[in-house]
Amino acid sequence: MQTVLYSNGKRFDEKLFKKEKDFEKLAIENSKTLFGKNSIIIDAKKKIDSQFIGGTVPDCFLFDLSDIENPEFYIVEVELAKHSFYRHIFPQITKFFAFFKNTASQNDLIEKLHSIIISDNEIFKDFKSKIGSRELFLYIKEMVENSQNILLILDEEKEELPEIINTYTDTWGKMVKVSILKQYVNNGESILSLSPSFENIEMVDITTKDSDEEETNSNYDENFHLSNVLPSTYKLYQNFKELITQKIENVKFNPQRYYISLRKRKNFAFLKIRRKKIAVVAMMDEQKVRNKIKSHDVVSLSESVQKFYNKPCARIDIFKNQNLEEVVDLLKEIQQ
Repeated sequence: MQTVLYSNGKRFDEKLFKKEKDFEKLAIENSKTLFGKNSIIIDAKKKIDSQFIGGTVPDCFLFDLSDIENPEFYIVEVELAKHSFYRHIFPQITKFFAFFKNTASQNDLIEKLHSIIISDNEIFKDFKSKIGSRELFLYIKEMVENSQNILLILDEEKEELPEIINTYTDTWGKMVKVSILKQYVNNGESILSLSPSFENIEMVDITTKDSDEEETNSNYDENFHLSNVLPSTYKLYQNFKELITQKIENVKFNPQRYYISLRKRKNFAFLKIRRKKIAVVAMMDEQKVRNKIKSHDVVSLSESVQKFYNKPCARIDIFKNQNLEEVVDLLKEIQQ
């Protein structure tokens, strides 16, 4: 359904794209706006031939360096929703799954991406300004190998996605993130909307409509979140969970697609398991969290993220088994 925005007395009509290349151009040319100042994008169709991704070329590659110690790599596919899901979108995304399972193809692409970056002065400077003295090739290699994400950008929702994502949890459910991009225009002026925003892409599931306020039946379990982590992270989670269950009576661990919520009457924290760490989003004012957490990193969350949770909150990054008690004591205080 075509929508309209009104701003400062002006009417902005939704632009309907007839050609996919125009929609792709919109996403790529506005990448810093859509994906944040700490993102770097490589226009794949201008730089990569099809041999690297199983005979197909994605629209672009996205490097999200907002967490420099845990960067994320995305294969980005921009599609018009009017295209057939099973004849066009499904086979395209399936080829990307195959790529992530093929070590030789990954190595070829890593070398190609490194070559592109060092030969493009603007992209190279952007990378070095963010990663500092880190060795570029190894940084890219670890990112591609350790973060396997596919970002599917559509102009409208696709009705097939909820069933596909909940059926193929280890591929579509784990790797594919979906955002809806729209452009609204008025006499040369333009407004863009991206839902969910990129900073919320791993919290808001627009396809399965997971709820943060209710305990839901889910096709996802703890093993889903722990399948690709380091052994040390797996052990860290088990120790952390054991301590939580000891100190917080009747607490429930409620795995959903993007997180494991901690629940007692209502959700009071969200665990996001990463390869090297556990990120704990605690429902408490950031300054109070900082006053209580001294042994782990406390990270500020943006206004958009705070709005999503509808409460003051902060993120605690846990990399080590030491001093887990202070985090659990804070969580106990929150749920009371």
